[in-house]
Formats: sequence, C-alpha cells, structure tokens
Amino acid sequence: MSKILVTGADGFIGSHLVEHLVRFGHDVRAFVLYNSFNSWGWLDSCAPDVVGKFEVFSGDIRDPHGVRAAMQDCNVVLHLAALIGIPYSYHSPDTYVDTNIKGTLNVLQAGRDLGVEQIIHTSTSEVYGSAQYVPITEVHPLEGQSPYSASKIGADQMALAFHRSFDMPVTIMRPFNTYGPRQSARAVIPTVISQLAVGDGPIRLGSVHPTRDFSYVSDTVNGFVSAIGIERTFGEIINLGSGFEVSIETTVQMIEEIMGVTTDVQTHEDRVRPPLSEVDRLWADTSKAKGLLGWQPSYGGLDGFRRGLQETITWFTEPENLVRYKSEVYNV
Repeated sequence: MSKILVTGADGFIGSHLVEHLVRFGHDVRAFVLYNSFNSWGWLDSCAPDVVGKFEVFSGDIRDPHGVRAAMQDCNVVLHLAALIGIPYSYHSPDTYVDTNIKGTLNVLQAGRDLGVEQIIHTSTSEVYGSAQYVPITEVHPLEGQSPYSASKIGADQMALAFHRSFDMPVTIMRPFNTYGPRQSARAVIPTVISQLAVGDGPIRLGSVHPTRDFSYVSDTVNGFVSAIGIERTFGEIINLGSGFEVSIETTVQMIEEIMGVTTDVQTHEDRVRPPLSEVDRLWADTSKAKGLLGWQPSYGGLDGFRRGLQETITWFTEPENLVRYKSEVYNV
C-alpha cells in the first residue's frame, strides 16, 4: 500500500477519494486549504468509518514551500486542488492562473525533486470546448472557451511537458461532468435539486439546451484509483465519463420526476454564459480508460444516470445536508 497525498481533499471529489483510499488500506495525507476556522471542508463530514484514519495537512497549493512539505514521504500524488467555477473565472481570471497553472507547477516541481513514483493530475472535459465530433476522444482539439478551461489547458500542458522533458511519471485523468453528494451548488444538478427541495418558486437556471456527459462521483473516484501504479498510463490522458449524453433540460425533467414535483424553469441572464463561451455539447469516449485500466462506469447510460440522480437527491434532501446550500443565491 502506498502513502498517498490528495490535494483538494476538502472538496467534492477529493473527499470521496480520501474515503475510498482509506477504506482500501492506503496511508492518506489530505491536503486542505488553510483557513483560520480550521475547517477541513467536506472532510469534516466524512463517513464515520474513516474518521481519524487519515492525516490532514493545511496549506495552499499556490505556495511551493507548503506543497513540497506536504509531499514529503509520499509515493503517489492525486492532484485535484483547483478553482473550478466557470462564472467566477470571468470575474477573477488571475486567481485561476495562480491556482490551476502555478499550483500544478508547484506539484510537478516538488514531485520531480522528491522523486515521487506517480502524479495523477486532474483535467476536465471543459478543455475540449464544444464537441467537434462525438464521442470525444482524448485527441480531440482543445479550445479554451472560458478563463477556467484555458487555465486547465495550461495546467495539463505543463504536466505533459514535465513528462516529456524530465520523464516525470505523470498521468492525466480527464473526468467529464462529475455529480453526486457534496457537489457545489455552482453545478447544475445541485442547483436544480436544492431549488426544488426548498420549493421557493420557479427554478432559476442558465441555458438548458447544452448536453453533458454526467459521471457519478463513485465512477470518477474508481477511475482515479484504477490508475495508481499503472506505468502504462504515464504521459497519457484518459477520459472518464458515462458514455451517455443528456441535455440540461432533460436532466431537470428527470430530477422533477424522481422528486415527484413539477415547476417552471426560468432563464436568468446572469446565469447564461457569453455566447462564444458556452460549451454546447460534451460526450465522452471512454474506450481508452477501458483498454488501459479495465475501467468502465457503473452508472453508465440512462438507467445509470437515473440511479445516480436518485442517490444524489436522497443525500441533498436530508435536512442536515440541504441546510448547507443557499438555493436563493446564485453561486458563482
């Protein structure tokens, strides 16, 4: 079993990943964003069976000294720390460069100096922009349609450059739209569920015509874990998705059906991306993940999506979870 550092461990996917690794016997160090409240994000609410079974390191991915200290004695780094909100990237693009590109550089530099055995870097389907063909393979052209996606393209390319220049053992995992318990209200599925659960009038959304490939969080986590220690993934980019394309409009209808409620959907201009920035279509080709890792989604296709939505709705509608979300506020 490896000593594994998870950056962004306090976040949505990171917290699920920490839980999974601990349950499988790994020695886990969770890198969380330092704050004066001593909050560990979602790790403060982690499952009872993993409480106290992982180490916490508070720091900032933008600080090279802190990153290096966090990586000491670690064999593998799962690098998830990033700013991910697309609307906020319109407002503060500089912070995305510092966090996503320079933060990744800090991880790569420290990993090279310390001789880590593998760095698994997290990409995003947003780097593809609107699909030029479907399903989208890993060789699809890249197009930065938002400052966020541009910063992730930069981070990905930095990771690949370190592999090519210094033979760094870097694997790039490229999840499509991951959803599930604990997801930020900046994402569409939590936005819809929380608004319906509160029942305070019509749902307020942006564009509903785009399609997405929604991947349930446990599938994304399993994809990351399946790449640990697999040398044939070094220097490779690997899509993780459900292999299923669905529109935002249809997603809303499915959530309404599962929750047994119906309401109107209102398009709010402040939630609509600029026309040239909207990614209209995403749909993953996951054949490379199956070939290299033996991975395939457990929540694939329409039936899998419905099961994932049901589990997500069950979690969000628990009063102690729902109270964490401000459904009346637009989270950028």
